[in-house]
Amino acid sequence: MTSHFDIVIDRAASDSGKWAKYAGRDVLPLWVADMDFVAPPAVLEALHERIAHGVFGYNQPTAAQTQAVVTHLARWFDYAIEPEWIVWLPGLVSGLNVACRAVGTTGDAVFSATPVYPPFLSAPRFAERRLVTVPLVREEDLWVWNFAAVDAVLGTSRAKLFELCHPHNPVGRLWQEDELWQIAALAEKHDLIVCSDEIHNGLILAPSRHHRLFASLAPEVAARTITLMAPSKTFNIPGLGAAFAIISDAGLRRRFHDAMNGIVPHVNLLGMVATEAALTRCDDWHADLITYLRSNARAVERAVAALPGLAMTSIEATYLAWIDVTALGLHDPVKHFEAHGLGLSDGADFGAPGFVRLNFGTRRALLDEALQRFERAVLAT
Repeated sequence: MTSHFDIVIDRAASDSGKWAKYAGRDVLPLWVADMDFVAPPAVLEALHERIAHGVFGYNQPTAAQTQAVVTHLARWFDYAIEPEWIVWLPGLVSGLNVACRAVGTTGDAVFSATPVYPPFLSAPRFAERRLVTVPLVREEDLWVWNFAAVDAVLGTSRAKLFELCHPHNPVGRLWQEDELWQIAALAEKHDLIVCSDEIHNGLILAPSRHHRLFASLAPEVAARTITLMAPSKTFNIPGLGAAFAIISDAGLRRRFHDAMNGIVPHVNLLGMVATEAALTRCDDWHADLITYLRSNARAVERAVAALPGLAMTSIEATYLAWIDVTALGLHDPVKHFEAHGLGLSDGADFGAPGFVRLNFGTRRALLDEALQRFERAVLAT
């Protein structure tokens, strides 16, 4: 059955950074994490209505926009917050960098598990903090934590901030509640603030699984947590630049605000309009998206499983596949796949050379062509 996600959108002729990377080349771009789908109709309608107003002066969050976040967290995650806990941001990466500046002082350490979204690795350096890491471990069909190793590193590193990616980009894990509680216990033991990037919270592909906000475990957990969220991934509106932090502790929230002063701009007013519409009027569109992405994920998993020398785990969340190609012995995996017409993300940027990340948030016909090119590239090694 044809889906509205099958509509062909010519992004190559647009201002898309994803597609412009390979302008003039026969390379399908499945790298940077945005989807090739039109935004939800309710978002487009809200944007058209706001544009028709015609005046685009300095904006501030409206009561309706703030309430949209409060209601969304209660409805989707059974998490009750106060409106003053919300700190609006022009993007989630800004929030990561602000968190590194707000917690600890120069020379303190920031912890992250690898592989991980590249800004987790760069934000500590920009804030003159030391990055300390422990690799996740692949066990059978899942990536898991080595909590003993994490505990040891936290105990010796003078870490003040724990960067958590939940759901995890790029390995696609939706951390279970017992795993989150173990992280919470380590945060308490080592007196850490946890900055939890939960931007992929609406992209849960594992059937019958639900996203649990880390801060929702308990009030004492929330008190040491900066939760970062945005509608950008789930509703495919990253170019509109709107995100938010949820910080329940007043002192931590004040430190976060202080770290923003002078460097973090106003949130894009159209992004604010889109956020309200996305969080309040797009349930049916979102349900259709999850069904479509689940089918795409299974197609990628089948294709990888059928090829020699590759490994990947089941994708529980996100629209990103994390593929181990080390057995192919490629000097430069990304260039090899580009030579066969496929643009992927380099695992080295995530702290894991020998892996590639494939974005399957695209129409199925294009994904099928991409998987054929992927097969040809693998068999050519």
